[in-house]
Amino acid sequence: MLSTTSSQAPHATSLALFCKVVDNYGDIGICWRLARQLQTEHGVIVTLWVDDLKSFQRICPEIATDCETQEIQGVIVRHWRDQDGVFDAADMPDIVIEFFACDIPPGYIKAMSECTPRPVWLNLEGLTAEAWVEGCHTLPSPHPQLPLTKYFFFPGFNQRTGGLQIESGLTARCEAFLADPRAAADFLAKFGVTEAETAALTVSLFCYPQAPIADLFAAWRDGDRAITCLVPEGVATDAVQAFLGRPPVAGAHATQGTLTVRVLPFVPQPDYDKLLWACDLNFARGEDSFVRAQLAGKPFVWHIYPQDENLHHVKLKAFLAIYKAATPAMQAMMLAWNGACMEQADMATRWPALAAELPQLDDLSMEWRQQLLANGDLASNLLKFAASVRK
Repeated sequence: MLSTTSSQAPHATSLALFCKVVDNYGDIGICWRLARQLQTEHGVIVTLWVDDLKSFQRICPEIATDCETQEIQGVIVRHWRDQDGVFDAADMPDIVIEFFACDIPPGYIKAMSECTPRPVWLNLEGLTAEAWVEGCHTLPSPHPQLPLTKYFFFPGFNQRTGGLQIESGLTARCEAFLADPRAAADFLAKFGVTEAETAALTVSLFCYPQAPIADLFAAWRDGDRAITCLVPEGVATDAVQAFLGRPPVAGAHATQGTLTVRVLPFVPQPDYDKLLWACDLNFARGEDSFVRAQLAGKPFVWHIYPQDENLHHVKLKAFLAIYKAATPAMQAMMLAWNGACMEQADMATRWPALAAELPQLDDLSMEWRQQLLANGDLASNLLKFAASVRK
């Protein structure tokens, strides 16, 4: 492992974060955002181990996919190729985080056990609103053979969990963007979005292929309100290609009826935030964009990562039970969008009902954001817990 030498003060906390990319962009999006916040706001020396550099490059163009070790925006990025390797206890960081129960190399764990003091070892879990996480948050799990203890750390929606990733200044940047009458149009113009398209109801679409996208497009196309749908390249490719009548590459666009669909390139995370702020309604997926959509204070529809035996429906319903903006039409849309309702998902009915509630949802979404901000942020809460363990 790299030595934790740095221009920062010698006593700076060092941390290793391991990420195996399962959801093409969501997993690395969460870890990259956390790594940057720990480095920029808390002065932590962060080494980010990632197995899939190509997915990483989609949200961070600076990443070189053929490089074993590189430093990007103050974060050391290591290519995590396999479970092999011999590691030195002298190179172990103060904190080791495995994201979503990924198995870090056995040699790395052995080196951790040889340290004095030993690193604080955390399993950063996925986000869920299920009540059981409150009892499992920060629970210890002793290693069966080595003198090491792993702690479970759960992000969440209240103060009995670790909170959400909310970097300093995010709210101020969002409010400044929304207060500027030209900000949204000027930002979207960079991607070829016209003034007329911006004047329509503007929707960002980020979802998994299982969503009833074609049905939603049909409801939008045949509706009585002009809609501009902005979808990242590589997302919902079959449905988007069918609508466009050609390959859905960045820049491609077409209009049918009252719907215009335009394909955008994948953008760095700061620009994705701006995209959420610039739109009237956002369709988000997974975890990272799901959280960012909530922090944007705009109405959103969540497409949860599909799981076997429809376990994701349990998580979806747990969120809807606490979500302040879960009006009847919003609940109906989210359940239909995720295939979690008994009857057929009829977008021709679901969409007009949701559209009618959008003014109310604007206010409720802002109230929900304020509630989330009051819980503190994940990075700060994580470091406070690690400091308490090391005492």
